[in-house]
Parts: sequence; structure tokens; C-alpha cells
Amino acid sequence: MYVMVSTRLDIAHAVGVVSRFMSNLGKEHWEGVKWLLRYLKGTSETAICFRRNGVILEVFTDADLGCCYDSGKSTTGYVITIGGTAISWMSRLQCGSFNHRSRVYGPC
Repeated sequence: MYVMVSTRLDIAHAVGVVSRFMSNLGKEHWEGVKWLLRYLKGTSETAICFRRNGVILEVFTDADLGCCYDSGKSTTGYVITIGGTAISWMSRLQCGSFNHRSRVYGPC
């Protein structure tokens, strides 16, 4: 979790999804964890390089609508980049659950 939160935006969503099932991991979750470890090993030499000019600050945000098939909850998030490199990000399950008629809100 530290690697994702501190340095690896590219695995943030996958780690977040797998971590929802930590109390009862199934075979498909373990396959996802093994894939993540192979991915980290294969990209360990990847580096970031900034240039002196052309540094642009950008903010991106997105959400899905009830795409968590287990809970019906939506995921929302944002990414802030400088020069195309992520400096801050967040992704989380929203508090409310989704059904086809209305949105139901409750405690997180």
C-alpha cells in the first residue's frame, strides 16, 4: 500500500480494488496480486524526467456510476499533474450505494 500511495499511481486502482477483499481473498484476487508484483518487478527501472520549459499543471477527475458489482458503489477520483507527471491523486469508493431507481446514501 505504501508504494501505491507514495510513488506508483499506475497501480493505485488495482491495489485499491484488491484491498477491498483482504479479509477473504479468492483465487482471482491472488492472481491480481501476483500480476501486480510481476508488473512492479518489470517496471522497477522506470524513471521520471522533467524539462526546463513547458511545465503545465493539469487536473483530471472522473467517476464511474455503480460499477462495483459487489456493492453497487461508485468509484471517484482525481489526478493532478505537473509536466505530465502525477504529483497528487485520490481514488475511493463513494459512500452511497447505487440502484436503478435512486441513489441511497448512508454512513461510510
